[in-house]
This record gives sequence, C-alpha cells and structure tokens, in this order.
Amino acid sequence: MATFYRRALQRTIRQIRATAHGRTQQATGDGVYPICCCGSRQSVSSLLSTRVAAPLVSHKLFHTSAVREDLVQYNLSDIGEGIREVVLLEWYVKPGDKVEQFDSICEVKSDKATVTITSRFDGVVRKLYYEVDAIALVGEPLVDIEVEGSTETDKQDEDVRDEGEGAAGFEPNQAAGGVKSLATPAVRRLAMENNIKLSDIVGTGKAGRVLKEDVLRFLSGEQTAQAPASSPQTVPPTTHAPPSPTTAPPPVTTRPPLPPPPVAAQALPVGEDRVVPLKGVAKAMVRAMTEALQIPAFGYYDEIDVSQLSILRKSLKQVAEQRGIQLSYMPIILKAISLALLQYPMLNASLDASGDNVIYKASHNLGVAMDTPEGLLVPNIKNVQNLSIFEIASELNRLQAVGLAGKLGPAELSGTTFSISNIGAIGGTYARPVILPPNVAIGAIGKIQTVPRFDSSGELIKSQIMNVSWTADHRVIDGATMARFSNLWKQYLETPDMFLLSLK
Repeated sequence: MATFYRRALQRTIRQIRATAHGRTQQATGDGVYPICCCGSRQSVSSLLSTRVAAPLVSHKLFHTSAVREDLVQYNLSDIGEGIREVVLLEWYVKPGDKVEQFDSICEVKSDKATVTITSRFDGVVRKLYYEVDAIALVGEPLVDIEVEGSTETDKQDEDVRDEGEGAAGFEPNQAAGGVKSLATPAVRRLAMENNIKLSDIVGTGKAGRVLKEDVLRFLSGEQTAQAPASSPQTVPPTTHAPPSPTTAPPPVTTRPPLPPPPVAAQALPVGEDRVVPLKGVAKAMVRAMTEALQIPAFGYYDEIDVSQLSILRKSLKQVAEQRGIQLSYMPIILKAISLALLQYPMLNASLDASGDNVIYKASHNLGVAMDTPEGLLVPNIKNVQNLSIFEIASELNRLQAVGLAGKLGPAELSGTTFSISNIGAIGGTYARPVILPPNVAIGAIGKIQTVPRFDSSGELIKSQIMNVSWTADHRVIDGATMARFSNLWKQYLETPDMFLLSLK
C-alpha cells in the first residue's frame, strides 16, 4: 500500500511542476510566490488549487520514507518424498537479472523427477550459489535476491472524507463483507495496474489468498466476479385467514423419524516410522538390482503340457526315495535346460564390462532362486551338463538344507551362468524375472494346473499345464533365439522319451 500512495504523490508533484512551468505571469493579491525546484514561481493558492485538481477520489493522510532494499537468501525448499539433494540442471537467471513472483529461476533433478524452481519475490538476482551440474542441498541457500523491503516508518493513517470513497476509489485489500483479501504486493500491483478490485476475485490460495494466476484468469474472463454477500431478507409476516366453515381441514401427515447420526469411528493409534539400515543380503540385493536396471531386457512367455512328465516323475520318485533323494520337477527341468543350452550356448554367456566381447561359459552352473531366512538367494548347481538327474536332485536337496540353515557361502553363490526361479512353489503363475548380472537370461516357472485342452484329434482332455516366463538381455540375445531355445526345452519336457534319448 505504501508503494501505491508514493506513486500517487509523485504523480501529483509532477502535475504541480507542469502547471508551474506553464505559468508566466504573476498573480496579485494571492500572497507569496514560492520558487519550485525547477525554478518556476507559483502562488500558494494556485498550488492548492492544483493539488485539489489532482485525480484522487478521496483524501488520505500518510507518511512515507526512503525505500530500503533487502537482500534475501532464497533457500532450496523441500520438494517432497524424502529428497535431500538434487542436481542443478540449468539456470534461467544470472546475477543482475530482474525477477518477479512465479518466474522460473532454475531447473533441478532428483532421483525421482525434474522440478522447476520459481521465485517467491520481486527483485534483482545478486548471487547464484551453485554451478550447473552441481549438487544442491535442500534447505541451503540457492540464490540471493535483492527485494524492495518495507521501512520502519511506513505508516498509513487513512482519513475517509466522504462516504462514496469505497464505490469510486480502488480497494485493494477489502473483500465482500468488509473482510480483507489476502494477496502479496506483486499481486496487488498487478490488480491495480489493470484497475481490478481484489474483492471481485475468488482466491484459490491458502486461506483464500488471491494468487497471480487468479488475477490472470479474471483478466482472461475464465473467472467471473465474486458475488457480494447477500443481506438478510426480511420475511413479511403471514396472516392466517379463518378457515371457511365449508372447507375441511387438510389431513395431518406424520413424517418418518430421522435416522440417528452416524457414529464416528474411533481413530486408531498410528505407529511411528522406522529407519532400518540395509545390511548383508538386502544391501547386496540393492546393488545387484540397481545394476540390472541398466540391462535392456525383453520377455518371452509360453505354456508347457507336462502331463507325460508327471507320469515319468511318479515312477522315478519311488526309485529316488530308495536312494534317500527327494525328487521334484526341478532336477528334470534343470537337466532339460542344460541340454537346450548345448544347442544355444549364447544363453549361457555373459557380456564383459566394456560391452565389446561376449564370454561363452563352458560350465552350466545353473542357479536356483531360494527363499531363505536371510532373504532371496540364488545358489547354483555346478556343471549340470555332466550330472545325472539323481545327482542334480541330491545337490539341490543339499543346497535347500544349507539355505534354510542360513549357511550358504560364496562357493554356492558365485559363478552362476543361468538362473531359474520356481514361483510356482508359492502359488504364482506368471512373473517377469530380473536378470542377475553378468548373466544374459533367466527363467521363472509357475505352478502346474489341471486345465481343459484339446488333443490332436479334437477331443477335450485334462492336461497338466505349467507356465514359463523368460527374460533375456536384448544386447546379446534376440527374440528368435529365445523362442527357439524355449521350444527345444519345451519339447524335452512334453515328450520325455525324446528327453531320455538325448541324455548323455
């Protein structure tokens, strides 16, 4: 408001000076002829008459003093989601640039999103605290802005001289009903320059604060004027005429009782958040999965009819129990993978760190994902290409026992060349497994379900169906190679006779 009155005073002084310059003769009987700052002389009465002619609707008494420039340290505000630091991508301003509220200052990037930082002040940029690509900390100074501050002697002692002032004058801080409209000086100035009353604008900011966007929407016609508060209307008393003797009284209707108000549920106590540092397996998982995100992977899905394999496993299970071995589907599946890898060794390879060479692995060290008390671990069975199904089953039983005891060591966890995950043991059907670097492929098998299928003659039969989900590194493996590998592995499982003939 002080700025508004100072500008009004400056306009009045300019008008007085212009009038003084235009006068060349001296009036008589008017009193003393003062000399203005520009050298012209003018009488006191003419000065007063010029003052009265100033385009002010009402007279207001006020005091002003020199404007003080304040240097404000604009800190980087919290952008949410626990982010503590950001990378400064680009500055939109430089020292000496003039900025206004909502002007873009810079663009920063966190690990979740890119955010544009805007100014909260009108002023001049004096200092930038960070270079481009530097790490900026939340809550630390970002930029210094020199703003026009309020002085200690700024006062507004208003003396309303007439009742019509509110209708003809500008009311920047009064809303409907005599309540002040909340707005910043920049918003008030924008409204004043466009001859808009803040009381006509519906504020969308906190506590009804009028924002810059609200003024712009009002100017563009997207927001209609706020309706003034309606005054209470006096309802005239009603007169009841005596009932006519020939008119029957209306029947009395009984309204149903209102339902009881709903009872608010008692708020349950909320626990406190906990911060748990990552250790051991969990910390290694974070590193491995972060590295896996750099792999351009693709998925391939299929279903396998394991009806014949189920019959073979039942017959082999009794023999395995006599040897003290628990035989599941997994040893057979692993052996079928190894046979298919002999035909497609690209899936048993890895890419070196430079990305220029493919390393083909001679050993089929097949990893099996296990849910252990320490978390997800992937121990591997080494040299599966040289083992029988019973030997694979025996080693798998040993790894499961060691894993449940929490004693898996580096020997069991290192050197994996290809991995398989059995989500069907928990109940899943499909998955999208994540490749474990430096491998180039991984598979996940779902639970076996009995579903209706048509046989080769068109008859409806019951089938044992198992779903498989493959993920491969597209830098090394293409979709056709993945499909051919999966088809060969599927053929081994769906026709056990061919599978047995291919064993070495």
